Amino acid sequence: MATAKKSSAKKAAKKTSAKKVTAKKAAKKTPAKKAAVKKAAVKKTSAKKATAKKAAKKAAKKAAKSPFGKKFINEMKSRLIEERAKYLHSAEEYRAEADALLEGREPGDVQFDEESGEGDTLAVERERDLALSAQARTAVMEIDAALERIAKGVYGVCVTSGLPIPQERLRAIPWAAERVEYKVGGLGRL
Repeated sequence: MATAKKSSAKKAAKKTSAKKVTAKKAAKKTPAKKAAVKKAAVKKTSAKKATAKKAAKKAAKKAAKSPFGKKFINEMKSRLIEERAKYLHSAEEYRAEADALLEGREPGDVQFDEESGEGDTLAVERERDLALSAQARTAVMEIDAALERIAKGVYGVCVTSGLPIPQERLRAIPWAAERVEYKVGGLGRL
């Protein structure tokens, strides 16, 4: 029996020394092996992240479908196209008026008379026309974004919250991209 205990003790000692040798070998891994192990871990992590992103996009697409029927969407699309034409026409008119105010004037001309008081009335009018033209062009960009949302099938969904925008709001402002509570800066703003 003493011999059996000695052989068990020898086997245990061999296992312990084998573990130490393996640990030493692992510690002495070449930098190339360490880099390969690290690279494999990074690839696994990036693959998991990519899969998670794809799943999130898929879920967002499902959740962000337009809550309105084709009839309402077509009605809003035609209104958007009409409004776009009006705003584009206004922007061009205001720009033309602003440019017309510059024609026939020399640099440094200032109008001083009883009606205009002190200052340059034409410069003030030109600035007003340019500001109105810029506002009209901004409206055209918002309308284009709404038409793009129609094409993507997400018209009527708040871009901030993902909740449906009420029909009443869309009837009043067909290019609305956010619910009222998000537009005025209440919820969801940091």
